[in-house]
Amino acid sequence: MKNLLCQNLGVDVSKDSLDVVLSTLDMERQVRVKASRKFANTPAGIRQLQRWMESKRTAEVELRILMEATGIYYEQLAWFLHQQGYQVSVILPTKAKRYLQALGHKSKNDSIDAKGLARMGLEQLLPLWQPLSENIYQLRLLTRQLEDFSNQRTVFLNQLHALHHSAFAVKQVDKSLKKMVRTLEKSIQELEEAIRELICQDPLLAERVEKLLAIKGVGLKTVAVLLAETNGFATFEKQGQLVSYSGYDVVENQSGKRSGKTRMSKKGNAHIRRAMHLPAFSVVRYKEPAFTALHERLLARGKTKMQAYVAVQRKLLILIWTLWRKNDVYDPLHGRRHQEQKRDIQLLEAGASLSGKGKIRKIQNNRLTFKTVPFFAAHPAAFVCPGSGPPPASSTDRSPPPTAAACAIPTLLNHHIFSSSCRRWPPIYPSCGTTQIQRLLSLTA
Repeated sequence: MKNLLCQNLGVDVSKDSLDVVLSTLDMERQVRVKASRKFANTPAGIRQLQRWMESKRTAEVELRILMEATGIYYEQLAWFLHQQGYQVSVILPTKAKRYLQALGHKSKNDSIDAKGLARMGLEQLLPLWQPLSENIYQLRLLTRQLEDFSNQRTVFLNQLHALHHSAFAVKQVDKSLKKMVRTLEKSIQELEEAIRELICQDPLLAERVEKLLAIKGVGLKTVAVLLAETNGFATFEKQGQLVSYSGYDVVENQSGKRSGKTRMSKKGNAHIRRAMHLPAFSVVRYKEPAFTALHERLLARGKTKMQAYVAVQRKLLILIWTLWRKNDVYDPLHGRRHQEQKRDIQLLEAGASLSGKGKIRKIQNNRLTFKTVPFFAAHPAAFVCPGSGPPPASSTDRSPPPTAAACAIPTLLNHHIFSSSCRRWPPIYPSCGTTQIQRLLSLTA
């Protein structure tokens, strides 16, 4: 049909069945249900769904497929359709629920959900689903199984602790709990070794993971969980996307004059937040500069300790994503060096424009360039440096000779204008070597 704009297949996925609705959007922006049916959520049922879909669709019009991320029950269908070349989108159930509520639906069943998904796919341009690679999929299975075993081990240890403090102890219960704990600990060790071997199988992956482990407090299990849950950070181009996906985004509650409580959404991948919990404590305990500064700053503002640690989790997650994306080596003093360079530039500009009429723009070929008449040009004696000879012959000559360019920092240093930036060497001008002054000048290049 020539008046069709697009068509979409909405699929409501459950453990045993697939409810599908095929809807179309015409040139008049009218959404119409073309066909609907129910299939078994099995390989045979999925192939039958494909044949039915091809018989009902319009070949000349774009077809998209939209489904909910219902546990793991959607993965078999999504993988099959993706391999067949269809455009598949997968959304969170919460997003589909909010859309149906916006349409005014009060009832809920599989047929209504499938119809709503088909309409949603026609009205919105949703991102296409990107399947996990085989290695990442295996890594996700291993890390999630490791998480489950660790939680079960904690449960049994708590029961064992309660049993030892009870009024009457039962030896059989004590023996069974200890046996379960030993079994789980052995399984946990095997899973950790399997994760390590899977990462080491790929030399490029192992090299990049090793760079992340340079952060004190970040271990192999943490990195493995992050890679498994984010598909190796493949689908995140901006840090805000990763923050929102992980549930660290901030939710405001404000309307008119009322200002409600601002909180973290926690609407995201809980596996990532659980994996970042202990590393946040570790980076602060090991005094990693950037995280320690953030933690202390938030505490000074009156935030609770847990709020400060959650902020550290968010910052650590962004740092790991940045290092992975740039394939860069972790530098614990990167932020501090950046701040020092910025401060040195500001101090250098303040000294150059002390009279309020000049400011350094840049340094090229050992010559200072000024926006206006600088203090240096108005005071040629300021160019006199130890061993550099007499000052320039003319006060209108704003360019010191090459031999004195390194000494262009005037005797104002004696007045401690640059005292804070000269912490690494004595602030008194005669004791500042030429090499150190050149280093300070190079910061504005």
